Amino acid sequence: MIGFIGCGNMGSAMMRGILEAGKCGPQDIIVSARHPQKAEALQKELGVRAAKDNCEAAGCADILFLAVKPQQYESVIREIAGVVRGEQIVVSIAPGKTLQWLAQQFGKPVKLVRMMPNTPATVKEGMTGVCAGEHVTPEELEKVCGLCGGFSRTEVVPEHLMEVVTGVSGSSPAYVFLFIEAMADAAVAEGMPRAQAYRFAAQAVLGSAKMVLDTGLHPGELKDMVCSPGGTTIEAVGVLEGKGLRGAVYEAVRACVRKSRGI
Repeated sequence: MIGFIGCGNMGSAMMRGILEAGKCGPQDIIVSARHPQKAEALQKELGVRAAKDNCEAAGCADILFLAVKPQQYESVIREIAGVVRGEQIVVSIAPGKTLQWLAQQFGKPVKLVRMMPNTPATVKEGMTGVCAGEHVTPEELEKVCGLCGGFSRTEVVPEHLMEVVTGVSGSSPAYVFLFIEAMADAAVAEGMPRAQAYRFAAQAVLGSAKMVLDTGLHPGELKDMVCSPGGTTIEAVGVLEGKGLRGAVYEAVRACVRKSRGI
């Protein structure tokens, strides 16, 4: 049985991905929420089981996802600690909450996994970093990663890089949306209808990202392939360099990492 405490945007996206990929059936998922009507709505939509409270969800689950806001973790763990069993796997998706911190909150040995998914999981194009605590076996970690395969690419990273995952992947969809919006605004200023401008800009980003992943070429090499001598693209790249795009993105990611680390 797979349990979810919390069923907001990320939790529900993870559930849908797991179900649509056939990783388990709806009868194998139990969910609880601070507002019970949210769990009941998912029960009607997806056929999953709505728990009466967090303790019921925790007590039934073999793998338990804590999909609540970071500020709610301490109170939720305090609520469920007494029913969490030693053989269960508890998965946190909260940025900044270390394995050590999680273990201290439970106050007993628990199989803990940290992961950082991102919102493209809602369209099954997520990217997730994962690390595991000392009580988790390689087979158990593989099982958790397999579930995530329903909605995301998944890579195991050492825990000291989890906050870097937040900066480069967990939070970065917002940076990309800002970039798409800016490109579309410029296209609208030049006369293109807004809906069409969003399609052109978004597809260009999607295709470019796929080229990086599928070809394995360095992004700089792919950029050079588009930049003809004296052409339109190198003219635009010159403006972006002059306006500090590269440096702004660099500093934004590092600021996000520092915030995640609590610095």
